[in-house]
Amino acid sequence: MSDIWVVAEVRDGAVKRTTLECLGKARELAGAAGGKTGAVLIGPEGLAKTLGAHGAQRVFVADDPRLKNYGAEAYAAIVSGLVAQHKPGAVLAGATSYGKDLLPRVAARTGAGLATDCTDLQWKDGKLVALRPVYAGKARTTVTFTTPIQMATLRPNAVPVPPANPGAAPETVKVPVQVDDNALKTIVKETAKTATGGAIELTEASIICSGGRGMKDPANFKIIHDLAAELGAAVGASRAVVDAGWKPHSFQVGQTGKTVSPNIYIASGISGAIQHLAGMSSSKCIVAINKDPNAPIFKVADYGIVGDLFQIVPALTEEARKLKAKG
Repeated sequence: MSDIWVVAEVRDGAVKRTTLECLGKARELAGAAGGKTGAVLIGPEGLAKTLGAHGAQRVFVADDPRLKNYGAEAYAAIVSGLVAQHKPGAVLAGATSYGKDLLPRVAARTGAGLATDCTDLQWKDGKLVALRPVYAGKARTTVTFTTPIQMATLRPNAVPVPPANPGAAPETVKVPVQVDDNALKTIVKETAKTATGGAIELTEASIICSGGRGMKDPANFKIIHDLAAELGAAVGASRAVVDAGWKPHSFQVGQTGKTVSPNIYIASGISGAIQHLAGMSSSKCIVAINKDPNAPIFKVADYGIVGDLFQIVPALTEEARKLKAKG
C-alpha cells in the first residue's frame, strides 16, 4: 500500500488548475497502489475543500502569513519534513515554474528519485512509471525508479481535471510551521504579471493561437488576437517573433519558452523549427496554416492549410463568430 501525494500550487488565493490535474492522476495511481490520495497545502486552510472536492482524501495544511508568497527554502523544508515523516509512495506536482523549482529541492532533501515534465504516469508492480519527452520532444522515454520515494512533475494539460465532488470532506491535518529566519531569507514579495493575450494562462489554455515570422509585422498580430477572442483561446508566439521584439518572452512557445499541451494548437505563419516543436508537439490537435507546403510544421500537424494566413485566419474568425451567434 502506497499513498500518492500532490503538492498544491496556490496563486492569487486559488488552487491552480495543474494541481487539480495532478489530483486526478494521483487518485488513479492511489487506486492501483492500494493507498490514499494526499495533498500538501501551503496556504489558506479554506482551500482544503477544493482539494478534497477533486480527490484529496487527506490534506496537510501549513497556514502561516509568512508563507503567503512562495519561498523556496521554507516551502522545501515543510514539504520534505512531511515526506520524511509519512513516507508516501509518490509525490506529484505540476511541471510549472513552481513545481520545477520546489520538487527538485524536496527530492534532494529526501533522497527521492525525480522524473520531470512527464506526460503520463502509471503504477506498475509497486513502482511509479513515468512517460516523458526527450530530445526536444522527438522521442519519449519510459522511466522507472529505484528509490523508495518517487517524485514527478506532470506537464500542464497532459491529463484532464477530474469531475468535482463538492460534498467530499477530506481529513485535514494542520502542520506546525517551524520555519526559522534562514529558511525565509528569500521570499517572493510580488509577482509582476504581463499580458498574454487575455486572462487565460498560456500553459493552462485548452486552445492556443500562435503566430510566427509569417505574420510579417507586429501589428498583424491583431488577427491572431481576434481569432483567440472568438475561440476563448490564449495567444502564443514563436521564438523568431519574440527575438524580433514583436511580443514579450511571456508569449513564447518552445524549448526556450513555455511548454504547452492544449487540446487545440493553431500555428499561423510558423515554419516548425525543432525549438518550437519541442514546446507544443504534445498538443492534442495541431492545426497549421502556412503558405509553404514544405514547411516542417505540416509533418506534425493533424490538419494543414496551405495558403495566405491573412485570408485564412480572418475567415476562421468569422466562422467562429457565426457559430457563437448560433449558440
